[in-house]
Amino acid sequence: MTLQPAPRSYVLMEANYRQLLDSRPNVAVLPWGATEAHNYHLPYGTDVLEATALAERAAALAVKRGAKPLVLPTIPFGNNAQQQDQVATIHLSTATALALLRDVAESLRRQGIDRLVVLNAHGGNDLKPLVRDVMLQCEILVVVVNFWQVREDARKSIFTQPGDHADVMETSLMLHLRPELVVMNQAGLGSSVPWKLNSLQQPGVWTPRSWSHVHPDTGSGDPKQATAAKGARYFEIITAAIADVLVELSAATKGDVPYV
Repeated sequence: MTLQPAPRSYVLMEANYRQLLDSRPNVAVLPWGATEAHNYHLPYGTDVLEATALAERAAALAVKRGAKPLVLPTIPFGNNAQQQDQVATIHLSTATALALLRDVAESLRRQGIDRLVVLNAHGGNDLKPLVRDVMLQCEILVVVVNFWQVREDARKSIFTQPGDHADVMETSLMLHLRPELVVMNQAGLGSSVPWKLNSLQQPGVWTPRSWSHVHPDTGSGDPKQATAAKGARYFEIITAAIADVLVELSAATKGDVPYV
């Protein structure tokens, strides 16, 4: 007789009430992705799949070290205001995102969970102003983790080709996590059309990219050097770093700045 594995108590979509009563979590993890085109070879759910896998693995590592994390269901939509000409791309407005984050944070706070990590997998999700507002209104510490910015040294050493969307890094990660969803023979070059208004690209000056005009295949960075081995190596390094955050937050006591 094959024994079925027990539900993972640190993943809310699996955990039952008995588990959560017996071992109450004190730090929540909210994976946040987006639903958008990722070149021609990666699924629309790339950011969602990445955020979920990273959160669950980091939480598992943290639990082994005595932490009490709980991974919440992943938010599947992000800010995609500049990709609305691309079929079936779902955009979440800033006002809606703020309302979502505030309601999640306030729900957790009422139940005694006053530490929240937002694990973000989409570059268009600018969460800083949202977090400032939520922390002003709710008595909760909110920490944002943009996974691609964690351990930048590892990212640069593993992936030497430039890019920031459906590039060699994201493709390698997906080849590791969900290879059956990667169709490499469809991949575009991920090339970019140069801006004519060069002054808008200098440091300190910013405007959103008109995505389809700048990135014709929706990719930014050539994915052809991607491998599952690179993705696996990067995944383990990043999840270990995120686990460090969860362990420290879970062990923190009030007065440990910035947990005040």
